[in-house]
Amino acid sequence: MAAPIAQGLNGMDAQELREAYIDFFKERGHAHIRSASLIPENDPTVLFTTAGMHPLVPYLLGEKHPLGKRLVDCQKCIRTGDIDEVGDASHLTFFEMLGNWSLGDYFKKESIGFSFDLLENVLGIKKEQLAVTAFAGEDGIPKDTETAEIWSRHGLRDDQIFFYGRNDNWWGPAGQTGPCGPDTEIFFDNGQPACGPACGPACRCGKYTEIWNNVFMEYFKDKDGSFTPLEHKNVDTGMGLERVLCILNGKRTVYETELFSGIISKIEEISGQSYEGDNVRAFRIVADHLRAATFMMGDGVVPAKMGQGYILRRLIRRSSRYLSKMGVEGVVMRDICQVVVEQYSSAYPELMANRDFIYEQMTSEEEKFHKTLRRGLRYADQMFADNGGGEMLRGDLAFKLYDTYGFPIELTVELAAEKGLKVDTEDFEIRFREHQDRSRAGSDQLFKGGLADHSEETTKLHTATHLLNAALRAIIDPDIRQKGSNITAERLRFDFNFDRKLEPGELVAVEKYVNDAIKADLPVVCEEMPVEDARAAGAIGVFDDKYGDVVKVYSIGDVSCELCGGPHVSSTGEIQGFRIKKEESSAAGVRRIKAVVGRFD
Repeated sequence: MAAPIAQGLNGMDAQELREAYIDFFKERGHAHIRSASLIPENDPTVLFTTAGMHPLVPYLLGEKHPLGKRLVDCQKCIRTGDIDEVGDASHLTFFEMLGNWSLGDYFKKESIGFSFDLLENVLGIKKEQLAVTAFAGEDGIPKDTETAEIWSRHGLRDDQIFFYGRNDNWWGPAGQTGPCGPDTEIFFDNGQPACGPACGPACRCGKYTEIWNNVFMEYFKDKDGSFTPLEHKNVDTGMGLERVLCILNGKRTVYETELFSGIISKIEEISGQSYEGDNVRAFRIVADHLRAATFMMGDGVVPAKMGQGYILRRLIRRSSRYLSKMGVEGVVMRDICQVVVEQYSSAYPELMANRDFIYEQMTSEEEKFHKTLRRGLRYADQMFADNGGGEMLRGDLAFKLYDTYGFPIELTVELAAEKGLKVDTEDFEIRFREHQDRSRAGSDQLFKGGLADHSEETTKLHTATHLLNAALRAIIDPDIRQKGSNITAERLRFDFNFDRKLEPGELVAVEKYVNDAIKADLPVVCEEMPVEDARAAGAIGVFDDKYGDVVKVYSIGDVSCELCGGPHVSSTGEIQGFRIKKEESSAAGVRRIKAVVGRFD
């Protein structure tokens, strides 16, 4: 994070910053949209929502947004690729992204003007404290001199404007093809001396901290690798709330801000130790991981052995491990979650609404892990002692720690490192993949298709998912609710709340219900309406809190009525047929169905 800042900035707390940003853009014609869930809806590209643009991809691709062409929000995000780095001054698992969008409306001039105006006149950052970057030109795309000229007109000197290539100043496309374009990144210059003649925003010496990124989607990348100018150009911007909060309040790290002060105070109370010296890293890990875990459970994720639930379990168990190293005993993590719920509920009311579920899941998982942790640690110590003097722990032993004692591989690697050993992770991964259909520890899970995959097959599967949801509610239990879904070009995966395995006869009935709806060739109709009218009409939504005042409702005859962003087929007959391939447990109280569509003659 930033070094101590220059004097004269206006300190703000987190809620003031959220409101200042959103109000600024609302005054300039932007509709405020609520944060989407951390669980992407029908998106196979990532386990979690990773950026503010993620839920808006259909609209960046040309679909009309119900609230218009100018949008603003504060999006909750999870990124899991750097979990092992958490504990330093800068890495976070959960973070908030302030963002504003132009969907075929304004472009570079207005976007940069808005950013400069907010930074200087609302946040109090002087233009002398800024540095910006622009695209240097590459692969036949010209140098973005327009962006540089706009910044110059706002008073930035030539030595505050830097040009970089594709690795630094280009976004997208999200898949193999799709919208993409150059960006301009905005940095805070904390005033420390340059580290050398080449020092600039791309340098990692600590002088510059990125605070905002404005992406100008002006090209479409085709399958042959060529770039075609877009007729309707978009702007997608993202500002990290935690990072800007540090700068505005003169803090060295986010852990010194009010976002973490209450959490760290609670850890001090529980542990009887102070946040200083050798304890700093452990405190940060526990604070970060349990903040992220609370938000995950607030959106319905439950600890499990794969997918989002595996990441959640990993965060909880890593936190438990570090608390135990501090000498903490007993079930205590619920108390830390409670601090997060109370602190963030004004901005994210779903936390308070789901607090009982959060506390119940956290307590249950902590109790389970405590039962196995001591036995697992004893077994691990014996394994390390019996390793015969070798420097590498065998993959099968590491897998036993996972399979028998619930130790994530990362925990085993940490334990081994404390003994001066490495782990044969390649062998572990082979065993791990054989044991599970799909899981990848420590990073976002990518699938074929990409964010822009609105192919004919995925569209059919999307509509089939709505029919499956309706079938389960009609045949099995009217209280069934979707707990997650994932669609690739080959199949759909649908998670739902239910506490037992479905009987073969029930699966047959569900499959027949969907196929009957397909044979009836029911029309799929999309309507835009006020959210209250949608609810009055009986529409259901996977994540109701994410929708704005005007919503899209997809109706399939009298079978299904759901809030959804699409895309869908025009009539159910296009799906041709539906077949359930597997029904299994996903997590405690959650079942999973995998199914395919097509002609099954």
